[in-house]
Amino acid sequence: MTSFFSPSSHTPRRVALVLAACAAAILIGALGFQYLGGLAPCPLCTWQRYALIVAMMLALGSSLSMDNTARVLLALAGVAFVASAGIGGFQVGVESGWWQGSQACTGGQPTAATLDDLMTQVQGKPPARCDEVAWSLFGISLAGYNFLISLALAAIAAVRAAIAERET
Repeated sequence: MTSFFSPSSHTPRRVALVLAACAAAILIGALGFQYLGGLAPCPLCTWQRYALIVAMMLALGSSLSMDNTARVLLALAGVAFVASAGIGGFQVGVESGWWQGSQACTGGQPTAATLDDLMTQVQGKPPARCDEVAWSLFGISLAGYNFLISLALAAIAAVRAAIAERET
């Protein structure tokens, strides 16, 4: 029996399942902050969630596929993790004042792009702003943690997809 940390245990299927589980854990954490902690997601937070959902679905698909299809899906999951990291990095820049976010991010003219936005407007709650840090730990915001974790998961997916290419 091999340990998870031994190289022989790093099959594409197992790595894909771990990546899907990591994406699911991030999403569950975000929902926990939202529903248990009362931190409403800003538009960029929601977009990061969409990218993580795509990454999770692609990783799950990779774990269920065979050979070349599994490798391609794993690589695409890596691209989705890069998208999540990119949005998170952009949000860190908005939070830090390095650049401006969209009007929807900074409390500009209210528009209802989604049903949640419309409900928020109807209930009179101000929408969450992307340029304000709602929570941080060690000086890193949730968007910053998403950036770092998504980037690491993208690297794992890319490395495993490249190794799978050499193995075929």
